[in-house]
Amino acid sequence: MAWLVYACLLVVLLASPASASRSLAVAGGDPTGGFTAVSLSERNFVVQHPYDLPSNARYKFDGGVRQLWVLASDKPHDRQSNTSPRTEIRMTGYDYSSGVWQFEGYGYVPSGTTGVSVMQVFGAGESATTLMLHVYDGALRYYDRQVVEEHIYDRWFRLNVVHDVDASTLAVFVDGVERLRVPGRGGGSHYFKFGVYAQRHDSSCMESRWKDIKILKKI
Repeated sequence: MAWLVYACLLVVLLASPASASRSLAVAGGDPTGGFTAVSLSERNFVVQHPYDLPSNARYKFDGGVRQLWVLASDKPHDRQSNTSPRTEIRMTGYDYSSGVWQFEGYGYVPSGTTGVSVMQVFGAGESATTLMLHVYDGALRYYDRQVVEEHIYDRWFRLNVVHDVDASTLAVFVDGVERLRVPGRGGGSHYFKFGVYAQRHDSSCMESRWKDIKILKKI
């Protein structure tokens, strides 16, 4: 009978949500496996910030950490733009229209920041973006829809976004675990952005921090 009790306990443990998450992480492996990182320099990191302010009024790069913040009352990033306030980094030099590309970075969102996009894949067929990751009340969401990851406030999390252009799919990994898989949205050219870009019901101040940013391509 002892072996039967042990077997039942094993089944229960394997069926638990925590065990399922661990299994998914192990089964998926490192999301960067099979990818090669491209060469990046500071020229690839272009800061978009309120047009009436210098970049250092809303952006700081110190000790390997990129700190970006914006106020709900700030101007847009361009005098001719009607978009909401933002302080974002637009990754340049590696715009892509085919193949499989990946963004990797470690993000941090302080508590109180809400109603904001912290990462996006720009370019689509009938909209501006193929993917946006928003933060609402401490949860990372696909746009303002399904939750990608709960409880991201005040902690560093590893974010990997894989875009297979030819298959028209995107996958989002948080801390090595796949949390989202969605179809693409078309478009002829794409690039990655991260930082803070005000959305609906935004807080008066929005901030995110990033480090160890990589762009990778599947060879």
